[in-house]
Amino acid sequence: MPRVSSAFFGVGVIYVLAGMIWGMQMGAAENFVMAPAHAHLNLLGWVTMALYGSFYALTRDTMSVKLAWTNWIVSTLGVLVMIPALALYLGSNSQAYIPAIVVGEILTVAGMLIFGLAVVREFLRAR
Repeated sequence: MPRVSSAFFGVGVIYVLAGMIWGMQMGAAENFVMAPAHAHLNLLGWVTMALYGSFYALTRDTMSVKLAWTNWIVSTLGVLVMIPALALYLGSNSQAYIPAIVVGEILTVAGMLIFGLAVVREFLRAR
């Protein structure tokens, strides 16, 4: 497996463990105010990262290593910025956190666009 795939899975495991523990805490407290942030953490942090890692593992011989690592950096930063900002917003309802949420969203969408470029590159490559 390429190192970048391992990096995607590694950060994904960290995110999903954080999401699981957070979900357990919400359940124990019977307070689900943070459910949207929890769901985003699990979907973007685990599912999306695992899909990215799987794609790069499947295309190990033809992938652009620079593009894959750029995808990892941007996507990881997107989750790291967006989820805490979203949690702070949900906990306080303060508009002050919206700019950080937007930065995280932009990074997350940029990560998906980079991934889309990798997919198109793979689709168009000579066979």
